[in-house]
Amino acid sequence: MKFFVDTAVVAEIKELNYGLLDGVTTNPTLIAKSGRDFKEVIAEIAALVTGPVSAEVASMEFEGMVKEGEHLAKIAPNVVIKLPLTLQGLKACRHFTQAGIKTNVTLCFSANQALLAAKAGATYISPFIGRLDDLNIDGIELIRDIRVIYDNYDFETQILAASIRTANHVKDAAIAGADVATIPPAVIKGLANHLLTDKGLEQFAKDWAATGQKIAA
Repeated sequence: MKFFVDTAVVAEIKELNYGLLDGVTTNPTLIAKSGRDFKEVIAEIAALVTGPVSAEVASMEFEGMVKEGEHLAKIAPNVVIKLPLTLQGLKACRHFTQAGIKTNVTLCFSANQALLAAKAGATYISPFIGRLDDLNIDGIELIRDIRVIYDNYDFETQILAASIRTANHVKDAAIAGADVATIPPAVIKGLANHLLTDKGLEQFAKDWAATGQKIAA
């Protein structure tokens, strides 16, 4: 499974960009938190990573989405245009797909929505796991349903598990067959943690110190 980091903070991307990251996703909320110019941030991130960088349009209408998306696509060749899962967004998705521009259709909460996005030619579909869980709806079940539908018809749209809150979300999305997970930096770091690993290393260090040896002077 590919890992995208879900952030607009360049320092966080740099910290993790040593083979763990396959791409970056941003959204208006993350950009607002950064306090920086939107296009400047996207350009800096796109220059920093080789993988896809999702940049979201602000318009809710087809014409505006096309205008904004075409502008964003010119920033760098690895920019992916992020579009809302509405009829206007799906229309824009088809437009960009036909133009050879990659898309990420976001805010997906049902398998039917994901089916429409695939038919529109979306590069990525972003089902929101955590927000469904907040409503006591199984977000991972949605991933499983989308996987079955896409496999049934050989759709090329990649399932990008979003709104990930925990390490279990990452594991469960991987088991369910998500192609990508977009994950907050803190959760990515937490994937390496385990109490037994920490305890084992503590004992190893203690035992090694008792030998009085050095591997390298």
